[in-house]
Amino acid sequence: MASQTTSGYIATVEEFREREFPMLQDSVYLDHAGSTLCAKSLMDAFAAEITSVLYGNPHSSSWPSQLSTSRIEDTRLRLLNFFNADPAEYDLVFVANATAGVKLVVEGMRSLSQGFRYAYHQACHTSLVGVREEATGSTCLTNDDMRLWLNGTSPFSHQGDDHSAILFSYPAQSHLDGRRYPLDWAKKLHDQYQDAGYPIFTLLDAASLSATSPLDLSNPEFAADFVVLSLYKIFGFPDLGVLMVRRSAEAVFDRRRYFGGGTVDMAVCGKEQWHAPKSTSLHERLEDGTLPFHNIIAADFALQVHTRLFGSMAQIRAHTSYLTERLHDGLAALEHGNGQPVCVMYTELGRGSQSLGVGPVISFNIRNSAGAWLSLAEFDKLAHLKKMHVRTGSLCSPGGIASALDLAPWEMKRNFSAGFRCGSEFDIIHGKPTGVIRASLGAMSTLQDVTKFIDFVEEFFVEQVIPINLSAVSMPDTTTTPSFRVKSITVYPIKSCGGFCVPSALPWAVRNEGLAWDREWCLVHQGSGQALSQKRFSRMALLQPSIDLERGVLHVDYRGQRPQGSKGSIDIPLSADPTPFDGGFRDTQSRVCGDKISALVYTSEAINGFFTDVLGIPCSLARFPPGGRGMTSRLAKARMQRHQQPPSLCTLPGSFPDVPSPPDSDPEQSEDKILLSNESPILMINSSSVDALNAQIQDAGGVAVSETAFRGNIVIESTLSNDVSIAFAEDFWLDITIGRQHFKLLGACQRCQMLCTDQETGEKKQEPFATLAKTRRLNGKVYFGAHMRHDPPSTSLSSDDQFPVVQVGQAVSIRTRR
Repeated sequence: MASQTTSGYIATVEEFREREFPMLQDSVYLDHAGSTLCAKSLMDAFAAEITSVLYGNPHSSSWPSQLSTSRIEDTRLRLLNFFNADPAEYDLVFVANATAGVKLVVEGMRSLSQGFRYAYHQACHTSLVGVREEATGSTCLTNDDMRLWLNGTSPFSHQGDDHSAILFSYPAQSHLDGRRYPLDWAKKLHDQYQDAGYPIFTLLDAASLSATSPLDLSNPEFAADFVVLSLYKIFGFPDLGVLMVRRSAEAVFDRRRYFGGGTVDMAVCGKEQWHAPKSTSLHERLEDGTLPFHNIIAADFALQVHTRLFGSMAQIRAHTSYLTERLHDGLAALEHGNGQPVCVMYTELGRGSQSLGVGPVISFNIRNSAGAWLSLAEFDKLAHLKKMHVRTGSLCSPGGIASALDLAPWEMKRNFSAGFRCGSEFDIIHGKPTGVIRASLGAMSTLQDVTKFIDFVEEFFVEQVIPINLSAVSMPDTTTTPSFRVKSITVYPIKSCGGFCVPSALPWAVRNEGLAWDREWCLVHQGSGQALSQKRFSRMALLQPSIDLERGVLHVDYRGQRPQGSKGSIDIPLSADPTPFDGGFRDTQSRVCGDKISALVYTSEAINGFFTDVLGIPCSLARFPPGGRGMTSRLAKARMQRHQQPPSLCTLPGSFPDVPSPPDSDPEQSEDKILLSNESPILMINSSSVDALNAQIQDAGGVAVSETAFRGNIVIESTLSNDVSIAFAEDFWLDITIGRQHFKLLGACQRCQMLCTDQETGEKKQEPFATLAKTRRLNGKVYFGAHMRHDPPSTSLSSDDQFPVVQVGQAVSIRTRR
């Protein structure tokens, strides 16, 4: 039960969020966003100050500059008091972020005459792990290693008799799983090795702990020499870090080589090179260049607003501890219909009297009823759709991830060799996940957030009906089903923009890479070169291209509200000759769906200005013509899923057995060329499957979706109306023939939340992906539709084979996997 204080706190937070953020009531923030939400009140106070008072560069003697200097020093003192740090014992240095504070400590340590040795706990953030590259020797420590070290066994004994200084780093609280570590380790090390003949310095990462718990540097058991943390994690704003240095350790920086503006009393250049560092205080010697004085002034307001909203850090700790238990126990209690747990928990609450407790961080992964891991990428898609703000991946914690997931170093290297990279969707390798799901609670988190998140996991990932072996059920036999015909043909000339519906009377050419003109262009960000996508920029759906073969142009209309003075349409030549416009092409390296490509980027200000104006994004039009560019063409990634093979384990159309997918490599499909489509040359949709899906959506009280949501190239339909018997039958088709043209199916199409962008309005909704995630998920991935490629005859027999075309209304014949 929540205490009266905690209940009152929750009610206050819920009232504040409802009043200040009415547009965000459907969202759940579980990624350090509790503090971020309080930034609005802070920004209001800060904006009022900045617009009424003139502040200047503190390195000047003018009145505005001296005002800045005064505010900076006042804020420095208030922050020291906030952490109960006596100014006589600690100095506080403003840095860009916690990592910048770590780098300052490294600068000092590496300038020591004998360098330094480095020991770091395996729970350290990557920013602390990287320190080892500057040390003369390093070692990674587990809790058992720490116990040995504190009892007199040096972790460096195997590296010989070295009497250089030691720097030891560890987190006060793991940002991976919330585990807390003893704050007295520094004092115990100092007491144990005070006569060792070499100094031991301790660097404490307090970024995670300080976000929701008091950090008391006045405690006699606290003896860390350096403490780094991020103010934005506490207050939500500003984006600023601090490094607190115990004055007894200031000598570490005496030989620091680099100096910047404002950190020296004099610098001599020319024939003689000499400088005199500032000597009044340590922070004057370390704060190189112009301080971010506006951010520091904002930190002063942050302290005031934070106290007014939350009272004390102890109250935040009580509040988040209560919510953490509710979240942990709620997730841990979820079970599938066969009794198997849904969540594998990596956070241990440690409720015993001897436990240090755990921070408000819950890390876990999800398994299905058969024990298979859920892909983090698939979890992210649903979380984004349902406005659940969490973080997934390795969380910049290589040691913590290795320990939690039981990944040996050779396995992590093997994963890297197999193509895994930070942020990639390649997140389950050889039966093990490569990351975790993390929910982090904060000062502004509520019980409603916790309840909604648990309900979300239960709704989409708890399997009450367990897949069974239906070996007696055969796959659909389409020889007894009605014939099909082509209902519509659509091409998408510009990747992620609207589609051009081919007129029914117009035969449409089929090329090796897919339908003619399909995804031959894309929009690339002018800064990063990354191809734009509806996943991030839903207004791209309002860009409506059309192919005008008579005029030889790609005509593009923008159907949304345009900025004043911008054009509503643009014409782009279909030919590769850009001379009708003021410019040509330039070769540019870009990235599409993870693939590096060499594209032709238009230099025309008229063309690029049109797209930039209507989307509000600095972008350029690029072309990737048939045949590809660069070292190689792009190749199709589609493949047959295991459920599409003739298996002994079989199930009914529309649902999948939970069995692993086959390996990615399929030599029969490895040479299928594509332009800028995601996975295959052509995407085929079965209209009956759309009808069946819409029936499921409507049964649950939702609104049916249009076939355009699935962005298929070719939509086929049964010649009999309202025939749902062949819904999802495409799962078992081997190939199809349209008119005289033969097409080989390449496998089911993996879908993402882009399905939820209304192609007419650009509005984001929850359907159809929410229903697909419950009814069409295999091995953690959601599938709908079928990939295919044109399969021409080995020899040309007629003009039809030399110039293949398809047309709306043509008959479709099908061959199944039998």
